[in-house]
Amino acid sequence: MAKPVKTNASSSKALGINPQIKIQNIVVSADLHANIDLFSLSKNVKEVDYEPEQFPGAIFRIKEPKAVIILFKNGKLICTGSNTTANIRIVLERAAKVISKYVIDL
Repeated sequence: MAKPVKTNASSSKALGINPQIKIQNIVVSADLHANIDLFSLSKNVKEVDYEPEQFPGAIFRIKEPKAVIILFKNGKLICTGSNTTANIRIVLERAAKVISKYVIDL
């Protein structure tokens, strides 16, 4: 059985390892605190795909800045594909304007 290798900053420097770190994908979860009509949303917004037989969430693809939102009928969502928090804010603001038209009053 192999033993785990211990590493620390001083051993990394001694080996000449200098990792380059780049953020490539940020994942954000949010709750809109509203129920969403995913059927109507997917019918009227071409960027939204909804196949409830395959997956319970609608997939909303934002082109600029590039990101994907998975939206559930209870208003919870997951946003992924962006590499900055500024772009995440822009994506969520744009999506909220579109999604707000499909809120279901209970």
